[in-house]
Amino acid sequence: MKRKTVLRSLIASTTILSLTACGRGMTTTADYTVSPDVATTTATDVYYEPATEPEYYDRVTTANSAYAYTATEAENSVGFALDGEYFDFPIDEGIDWNTEEYDSIRENVFKDVTTSPLSTFAADVDTASYSNLRRLINSGYPLSQIPEGAIRAEEMINYFTYNYNGPEGNDPFGVNAEISTCPWNSEHKLLHLGLQTEAIDFSETPDSNIVFLIDVSGSMSDENKLPLVKQSFSLLVDNLTEKDTVSIVTYASGVDVVLKGVSGDKKDKILQSLESLQAGGATNGTGGIDEAYRIAEAYFIKGGNNRVIIASDGDFNVGKSSASDLSKQIQEKAQKGIYLSVLGFGMYNYSDTRMETLADDGNGNYAYIDTLHEAKKVLVTELGANMLTVAKDVKLQVEFNPKYVSEYRLIGYENRALNNEDFNDDTKDAGEIGAGHSVTVLYEIVPTTEENSTEGKDLKYQTSNLTEEALKSNDWLTLSVRYKEPDEDESKLLEYEIGSKYYTDKPSEDFIFSAAVAEFAMVARNSEFVADGSLNHIVEELNTIPLKDEYRREFATLVDKVNL
Repeated sequence: MKRKTVLRSLIASTTILSLTACGRGMTTTADYTVSPDVATTTATDVYYEPATEPEYYDRVTTANSAYAYTATEAENSVGFALDGEYFDFPIDEGIDWNTEEYDSIRENVFKDVTTSPLSTFAADVDTASYSNLRRLINSGYPLSQIPEGAIRAEEMINYFTYNYNGPEGNDPFGVNAEISTCPWNSEHKLLHLGLQTEAIDFSETPDSNIVFLIDVSGSMSDENKLPLVKQSFSLLVDNLTEKDTVSIVTYASGVDVVLKGVSGDKKDKILQSLESLQAGGATNGTGGIDEAYRIAEAYFIKGGNNRVIIASDGDFNVGKSSASDLSKQIQEKAQKGIYLSVLGFGMYNYSDTRMETLADDGNGNYAYIDTLHEAKKVLVTELGANMLTVAKDVKLQVEFNPKYVSEYRLIGYENRALNNEDFNDDTKDAGEIGAGHSVTVLYEIVPTTEENSTEGKDLKYQTSNLTEEALKSNDWLTLSVRYKEPDEDESKLLEYEIGSKYYTDKPSEDFIFSAAVAEFAMVARNSEFVADGSLNHIVEELNTIPLKDEYRREFATLVDKVNL
């Protein structure tokens, strides 16, 4: 298949860089330091022509002109408009116009309980992977052409809500568990764990000090970028009151403070300030972050919700934009109680890698907004969950009982893995959970049988006998949760024993649906562990349960779209 690049307004931000300082270099990539299991790649390695080509491509234009390229014309030339005159020149086949960035993540493998009884990782409530994947599929890309790094199973599963029991007493979490046959491998079991915090209406939350940090560089000029940012933040503004303080900082070649310390009930003033924003210039993202945190500190509310909300395509290319510099800066502010929410917008030069890193370092969450409908979900429907942190540095550790579990595989959370010793180390950063948030975790389990059990067998280097407690126990595992109160530095520990009573031959609707999402993630990334899983099988599973909300129905439609 001939490799081809998509020609939209990204061409303008690339081809006229030297003329207008539009803010996008052709070879700019993030300078990331990553673990041995994670390597930075770009979508250009795997992005090819969509199966269905649109009839017309938008010609790059100035603000006062409009043209249209046919697909045939687009094959042979690109161009730009300058002072009312249009310039054509041949396509350089060596240029990768699509420079989206994703981390390449190695999928978790099965681990033997006798040698690796503990599974430790940080909680994650990000949802960006699912909405971004939805955008790619709706843009015409088949699963085979979507970067594996864009598919993070845990974010896809956690995009959806589940009918979990909430917390009891003074506990911050309600813990839910279910074990049943694994849908894609009948010889295995599937463990479904769910943590649920208490939902709080945003009107009942503490006073908020919110700084909107908005990227207005040239790369944000597309309709699905800055114009959508304005509409999205307008939805949030509608829910603010006089007890809230709002500031707006923008960054492009320079940094501007558009609004500072305005009461949340001054909606007209805030909305007018948002509407006045225009895109143009380079991308001094770190300068904007500096100023946003400075203002957040100036209006800091003790005991309140202090948060910077960044809206960007992640295309930072001026200033100290390496991961290490950004991480250090944002982590320092997070320790002072200023959290960071990250909202991703746009396509073609989108840096998923950088946006996720910012959110992880800033004790915040990460969502991708591709439509106004998604903005409503993130900034209205789930406002309390995404704006108010109720538990920080949340870590989970599962100890499996070899009496019941021979091997296990954690589905997703590859970039949230922790060393076992990190679980009790309060200096190690972990995940944050908001009011009304849920965290869903799935494990694929190989059950212990006479054939794979080491019980009673002569082993040279370790004991093969189970402890007396393990032999008597009906527990499959123990779930330990360590967390900190938002204003505390010392963690608290909760433990939950998950036993045979949680096993069922008739799994719940939530179990079946979450398993279908996990299976879709595995099929999408061509997982070696998908076994009998397939798109057809996912459709069959979804047909066995009612899809009670619009998001689940949308997922079913998405599966159908790639299963044509």
